[in-house]
Amino acid sequence: MNLSVPSYDDLSARIAAVRDDHEKQFPGPAAGRQPVHTVYVPADRFSRSTPADFGAEALRLLNTHTPGAGSFGSAFGLDPEIAGPVRERVAAKLASEPVEDVRIDFEDGYGLRPDDEEDAHVTQVVEAVGAAYQVKALPHYWGVRVKSFADGAHERSMRTLDGFLTALRDRLGRLPGGFTITFPKVVSAEHVALFVEYLDRLESSLGLPGGILRFEIQVETPEAIVDPEGRIGLRAIVAAAGPRLTAAHFGVFDYTAALGLPPEEQRLDHPACDHARHAMQVTLAGTGVRISDGSTNVIPRNDGPDEVNEAWRVHARHVRHSLRHGIHQGWDLHPAHLPSRYAAVYAYHLTGVDEVIGRVRAWHEQAAGRESGVLDEPATIRALTARLQRAVDCGALDPGVLPAPAEH
Repeated sequence: MNLSVPSYDDLSARIAAVRDDHEKQFPGPAAGRQPVHTVYVPADRFSRSTPADFGAEALRLLNTHTPGAGSFGSAFGLDPEIAGPVRERVAAKLASEPVEDVRIDFEDGYGLRPDDEEDAHVTQVVEAVGAAYQVKALPHYWGVRVKSFADGAHERSMRTLDGFLTALRDRLGRLPGGFTITFPKVVSAEHVALFVEYLDRLESSLGLPGGILRFEIQVETPEAIVDPEGRIGLRAIVAAAGPRLTAAHFGVFDYTAALGLPPEEQRLDHPACDHARHAMQVTLAGTGVRISDGSTNVIPRNDGPDEVNEAWRVHARHVRHSLRHGIHQGWDLHPAHLPSRYAAVYAYHLTGVDEVIGRVRAWHEQAAGRESGVLDEPATIRALTARLQRAVDCGALDPGVLPAPAEH
């Protein structure tokens, strides 16, 4: 060696400092289960049985319009080899856990109402949540969507969240796990910083542990993608949110309308939406902030097979589009969306699963390439392992499908 160790000690320290700073900003993927969807229900329509009611109606539609593997495969364009197993697992999911994440909506799905009316619905929702919690009927994840700070309804937004959490504390004595707040129509990092400050004050006044109130943002304005200075807007938004931020959800219809797209082109798989999603992915990769896609607004107008199958066709196509782009969560607005959501997700996980398992096993057994014919990189194995874990989490595959690492 030409340089002694002491001669580059200062470089080593500076390299370590850069690494530590990078790890603070990019700690890696979020830990734990990510739901495959978030179901939005207007606050005035939410009851203790809403998740179960969605599941019962979805299962009725499934059994009415796809009574067997053949009709199920035709409805969702599935390979006959997997149509039967997928249908069996979808039916089981709709009966046991139809809704993985529910958001009780006080924003666009609810609308603007007099204060006394919204206050009454806050009380009604608290009673429904309390009753559902006591009989273990709340989904794994749940929460409320409040109004935006960007359109003049900020006082109503804060009043609703304060009233809800205060009444829920008085009703249950605690905040049930899995609670998330949805903060919509983000246009600036300053609004996010003010929302964080509000949550700090709310926790203090309610006697809640600091930082327990987590939230997700909705990216549905052009300003959230490119800020007024021409920079990627999400960087400052994520910094303003800090550790409270769990996810960023894409809002299809506000975003495409703001770009001037005509109504018939305001759809999840429009190229303009792909651009926004890719900007979100590049910005949020490695930060621990999850990404969710938006919704499909096509629902059946009646129970006729043409109506139901068309809604399923469009929705399943959109779910597959999201999955191809590496986005594993989306919004669902109607019970008819549940069969197509799970059909598309389960088919995605079951298609080629034996090859995935083989590649992961070969890697852990240090036989990469010999069995699969592919020389995988560690990053690819991590992605394949994550795919198997997602499949287990949502019920597409049974636990234990992931081969255990070989002992050395």
